[in-house]
Amino acid sequence: MGRIAGVTAAETRERLLLAAAEVFAERGYDGTRVADIAAAAGVSNGALYAHFGSKAGLLVAALRAHGRHQLASLFVTDPDRSATELLLAIGRTLTRRRDPLGYLVVEALVAARRDEDVAGPMRDYVAERATWIADLVRVAQGDAELDRELSPDAVAHFCLLLGMGSALVSPDLHGVGDEEWAALLSRIVKALAPREEPED
Repeated sequence: MGRIAGVTAAETRERLLLAAAEVFAERGYDGTRVADIAAAAGVSNGALYAHFGSKAGLLVAALRAHGRHQLASLFVTDPDRSATELLLAIGRTLTRRRDPLGYLVVEALVAARRDEDVAGPMRDYVAERATWIADLVRVAQGDAELDRELSPDAVAHFCLLLGMGSALVSPDLHGVGDEEWAALLSRIVKALAPREEPED
C-alpha cells in the first residue's frame, strides 16, 4: 500500500488530510494511530510520513485545510460582501449543527492541553486565525464599518472565543433559534460601529 498509481503527490496529501480529519473526529487524537489514518487514506505509513512529520502536524494541517474549505464556501456565495457582513455570516453558522469535521477543533484543543507536540502547532494555528480576523477588523475600520478606537486584537480574541466555544456547546447541549442569534449578532455589530458625532 505505497503510493497509488496515477495519483499525484498533491492528491495524496489531500486524501491524507481528509482521512485524518475524519479519523480524528471519530476516534479523537489519543485514540487515533498514524496507521489508522494511512489505512483510511489507502496509503502506507511511509507515504504518510513523506507528507507529514508527525501525528500532531497532521492534526493541525487537517484543521487548517477544513478551515480553508469553510472560508472558501463563504466567499463563493458572495465574494463582494463587506468585512462586517463576512464576520456576521461566520457568526450565524456558530449555533448550527456541525458536520463531524467541524468538531476537529475540539480534538485539537483538548490534545493541545496534554501534548506539547500539539500545543506548539495549535498556538501557531490560533495565532493565524487571530491575525486573519484582526486584519478583517482593520479593513472594516478603514471602511468606517467598525469603530477605529477598538483594538483589532481584542475583537479577534472575542471572535475566537465565540467560534471555539461554539464547537464545545453544540446544539445538542443547548440550542438557540437562528433568528434570535442573528438579532443578537446584529446588535453586537451595531455596538461596535463608529460612534455618531453629536450635531452642533
